[in-house]
Amino acid sequence: MTTATFGPQASQPLYELTPGTLAQLGQRFGIDYRVRNAPAGASVATGSVRDVALPQAMHLTLSDLCVNCAYSSASRQTVPWFISVVLEGHITARLGDQRLELKAGDGMCVHFTAEQPLTVFQPAQARLHTVNLAVLATTNLDLPSTPPAPGLYLWRLSDAFTQMLRHTTAEPLADWRQPLIWQGLALQLLGEGLPQCARQDPAQAQPIIPARDEARLAALHTRLASHPEHAYCLSDLAREVAMSPSSLRQKFRARYGCSIFEHLRQCRLAKAYQALQRGMSVQQAAHTCGYRHATNFATAFRRRFGIAPHDVISQRAPR
Repeated sequence: MTTATFGPQASQPLYELTPGTLAQLGQRFGIDYRVRNAPAGASVATGSVRDVALPQAMHLTLSDLCVNCAYSSASRQTVPWFISVVLEGHITARLGDQRLELKAGDGMCVHFTAEQPLTVFQPAQARLHTVNLAVLATTNLDLPSTPPAPGLYLWRLSDAFTQMLRHTTAEPLADWRQPLIWQGLALQLLGEGLPQCARQDPAQAQPIIPARDEARLAALHTRLASHPEHAYCLSDLAREVAMSPSSLRQKFRARYGCSIFEHLRQCRLAKAYQALQRGMSVQQAAHTCGYRHATNFATAFRRRFGIAPHDVISQRAPR
């Protein structure tokens, strides 16, 4: 369990977001931020933004801001499942042709890719209070498969659950109990927010995959998750499953909502996260999950989890 805080607690001075700091956060999290009509040093928002890296490749962000200038964000990566809950304020989310307006008490669940990113518009408002949960790899969680195509789903939280989230976000993360509490709430968010079925637009329907190919794809998916540290070549993988490289690319994405090597990267970094928690050094974790260079590994790790590998080590519970 690790907790990384780059925004202040409520008792500390307000954290200020400017176009410059948003650009830095964008590089760190793989997000493109756009601010409307604001100079470089303008105060886009003030408040607190706190991060909690949870086990099983889940990442939580608690945001409580006064938005002075409207801005938008668009992700540049593939995320199997992403949940956002609005506790106060309102936002607009877009994914392809889908558009949702979220107000206090609303939640959304999204599966998005780098090719079809989630875009969120935050208008100027006195308070925007949100809880965001990213599931960065589904290997170690018994979750439904992602839909064949990116999707955006809306649900309404119960008043009791909304009040519980409001109360918990007000508590300081410095208390060792808080990461444990948020781990439980993160699982509850998944239970509440994941769609019961992937509702797919018939116009975006994927071709039917024969049962024989389904079995081969499932075996390949499991193999990559079990041994992500190995070096893989698309042409070799295609030969092993008796498909052409283009057919394998198309069918794998249709079945799992991401490319083969996006899935492999998620599995490698999830394995590295666990290795760091078990006591490995950054160099050892990099080699264990298949990275030859620790620098490339650290960059990919930060983009995926929002914290550096050394942060996991420094905040590891003493034995």
